[in-house]
Amino acid sequence: MSSKNGNGALALLVGAAIGVGIGILFAPDKGEKTREKLKDGFDDLKDQAKDKWSSIEEEAKDKFSKSKADFKETVEDLLSNSSYKAEEAITFLEEKLAELKKQNAKLQK
Repeated sequence: MSSKNGNGALALLVGAAIGVGIGILFAPDKGEKTREKLKDGFDDLKDQAKDKWSSIEEEAKDKFSKSKADFKETVEDLLSNSSYKAEEAITFLEEKLAELKKQNAKLQK
């Protein structure tokens, strides 16, 4: 999630909290009812914030997990390619060694 979306969600939550608070303060209820409404409103906002945080946390874990898997795959591919290149180099060196042995055998006769 981009920082813009996170900031927008936070601004929305803060705006909602302010709106709920102002609405309840101007409502013609007893103080006890008003306090309970405020508490319920803040509890709802707290639950929404927890849900949002959990969502952001889960998304971050998924992205990290995917990045980790991609990195692991890249390293495995690199090692595999290196192994093939090493095998090619060994084969080339063995062929050159065989040629040198033949040339050396001719010189020793």
